[in-house]
Amino acid sequence: MVEDQAVEIAEIFRLLGDPTRLRIVTCCLDEPRNVGEIADRVGVSPSLVSHHLRLLKAARLVRSDRRGKQVFYATADEHVDCIIKDMIDHVAEPHYEGA
Repeated sequence: MVEDQAVEIAEIFRLLGDPTRLRIVTCCLDEPRNVGEIADRVGVSPSLVSHHLRLLKAARLVRSDRRGKQVFYATADEHVDCIIKDMIDHVAEPHYEGA
């Protein structure tokens, strides 16, 4: 891994380290959602969701798709889906002492 990749990967994990941003990405896993839907599901204001979505889009974690007057957001690709779903599975596993 080259230094630039390490920096970019660390930035992605830093972004996903924020619980609100992680919930936003998780909300976009199964189907595209608009800002209002995401805000309702995550429990934060639409303006805060929009702010986080700008950061997540810049990091290529989500993508947007305009449909008429609304913009829908989904995870960017199968790599992002895999990372999030694998971590969900990981934390759902039973905890073993000494592991």
